[in-house]
Amino acid sequence: MTASWKDINKPSSPHTVVTAAQVTNGPVIPPQQRLLTYSPDEWEGFVEEWAYYCLPAKYKHVQRFSGAGDMGIDIAGFADEKRLKGVWDNYQCKHYDHALRPGDVWVEFGKVIWFSYSSEYVAPRHYYFVSPRGAGTSLSRLLANAAKLREELIVNWDKHVKDEITTKQAVPLDAALRAYVDAFDFSIFDAKTALQLVDDHRSTPVHAARFGGGLRTRPASEKPPQELAATESRYVTQLLGAYGEHTGAVVTDPSALSVPKLKDHFRRQREAFYEAESLRVFARDSVPPGTFESLLDDIHGGVIDTHDANHADGYEKVCAVTKAARDMQITANALITCTNPKDRDGICHQLVNEDRLRWTQS
Repeated sequence: MTASWKDINKPSSPHTVVTAAQVTNGPVIPPQQRLLTYSPDEWEGFVEEWAYYCLPAKYKHVQRFSGAGDMGIDIAGFADEKRLKGVWDNYQCKHYDHALRPGDVWVEFGKVIWFSYSSEYVAPRHYYFVSPRGAGTSLSRLLANAAKLREELIVNWDKHVKDEITTKQAVPLDAALRAYVDAFDFSIFDAKTALQLVDDHRSTPVHAARFGGGLRTRPASEKPPQELAATESRYVTQLLGAYGEHTGAVVTDPSALSVPKLKDHFRRQREAFYEAESLRVFARDSVPPGTFESLLDDIHGGVIDTHDANHADGYEKVCAVTKAARDMQITANALITCTNPKDRDGICHQLVNEDRLRWTQS
């Protein structure tokens, strides 16, 4: 056989212009693919996040069992106060370098059978296997066929289950236990896919921090109601005082503002405050705790020198400080990709509400 040689052709160019983000971060890896790269410790961290943020809305209590004597329970979601004696679901977390096989989990089926048979707990309403690669083909077929799963568990009991349930004793499939197995509802068993886990996790405030991909679209902010809300009391009082310093007339009610420029300014400041409040809510649901507070600190640090400088009156001070906030270069905070100039004005008023800034001296 004669070898042939040929030149290496130039690879085809990208169909689009390469962006700075692509050069910095490389190709986007879908979250479910990223899960496959996790070490056992990283998987444990992800599962803890998922359980903490995603399960409490479904249950009265969520607890994790660990160590010897866990009776085959990993993460338990309790639907009522009876806990293990009431309605509950079990999430059994596994980490292997392959999709789950029947041989990986025969003993887990056996534990649920044995400990519910022994009245240690009521059999769970649902039992989910949770693993980065999900259930393989063989296990998935058994999970979809309760009768076949029962049959195969019985066949594998002596080899894979009897001596593995507990270190205290062997658990042979005697007549009484066999009758319990025959009556047991095997349809409770199922497996979560990586895509299901990611979809659950997507609604948490830590999703973007863990998987990247940017923040979800920020919804439109509320428009200020006609009546002032209790949360506006402090910054509005300070604003009215600033207007009074500017006009030389005491202003205690927004309806008393007669100067068109100030009336329009007041309207814009309320809109900005509500914009910033909507950002606060968005941050609560979209980024890790402390991210919004860090943005407040950044704004405060950027405007405090302007705030402390001499100004002709309170109104001029408000204008100077909010302009300084809008002009700031903030690049590190995760929220900066979805903020706008109004947010920065509004954050200044939030800082007034927190008594970290003042528009007047009184």
